Amino acid sequence: MSRAVRFERYGAPEVLAVVEVQTPVPAADQVLLRVRAAGLNPFESKLRRGLFDGQIPVSFPAAQGTDVAGVVERVGEAVQTMAPGDEVFGASAGRGSHAELVLANPSQLLVRPPQLDWAVAGGLWTAASTAVATVEAVGVQAQDCVVVAGAAGGVGCLAAQLAVHHGAAVIGVASEKNHAWLRSRSIVPVAYGDGLEERVQAAAARAGGRPTALIDTVGHGYVELALELGIAPERIDTIADFDAAREHGVKADGQSALADIVAAVGQVAALIVAGAVELPVAATFTLERVREAYELLEASHPAGKIVLMP
Repeated sequence: MSRAVRFERYGAPEVLAVVEVQTPVPAADQVLLRVRAAGLNPFESKLRRGLFDGQIPVSFPAAQGTDVAGVVERVGEAVQTMAPGDEVFGASAGRGSHAELVLANPSQLLVRPPQLDWAVAGGLWTAASTAVATVEAVGVQAQDCVVVAGAAGGVGCLAAQLAVHHGAAVIGVASEKNHAWLRSRSIVPVAYGDGLEERVQAAAARAGGRPTALIDTVGHGYVELALELGIAPERIDTIADFDAAREHGVKADGQSALADIVAAVGQVAALIVAGAVELPVAATFTLERVREAYELLEASHPAGKIVLMP
């Protein structure tokens, strides 16, 4: 037996419980990981609250979590690329990384470089791949001035830094508590709230131009803001406001738009190891404190990633 997070009904974080489950057995082409770190993502909160009911099948008791980093415990008989003891990171097979032991497909795992912290590795899969997809969607180039809404979140912070890495001027919309970090990564911070359009225009003018692309990780009017700023629809990408994307004909490219998710995650991991990009870890929690972890995620949207470390 091993411990894993489960929920028996849709609801707030209080429906989550850590329970004893049968230890998973890898299929011939799978590996069993002992989890060292597993990141939280807003998608999992929405799924658990039933916001995708009818779209994404959920069987109760249901598991949580996709991002994972851990040590290979067992390998299926057909697996030749990994062995027990290997340190890896990537995605679990299906959902269920919020556990002590989880199954994974070798094709969705990368070898963990020793310089890549366990907590960072465990929170990287979804944020890194989605960030790469958004930057590709708007076609960031060196002459651009890119606005990133939610620039301190898990996806937003990586997207903003990747745009900087491409040579673009980057304006990051974020809470004032995160402005110092944004400046440290060569991102020009602007605060949320009334007058945002004027603040963005002024920041772009100081950078020597006007906004040419916008990446929205928040929703709530940023597609409309981009259009008001004169940004072309094909250079607007939202991963949070799909109704606005349909209405205005802008992009809604996320992880699924990538031709090679593993390559994208590996690219970001290499930049982190090189010091060119940073994925902040806002907080870590033990498995038993999973409710607290999700309460923090849903209440305050902290900078960077929240990670469970069983």
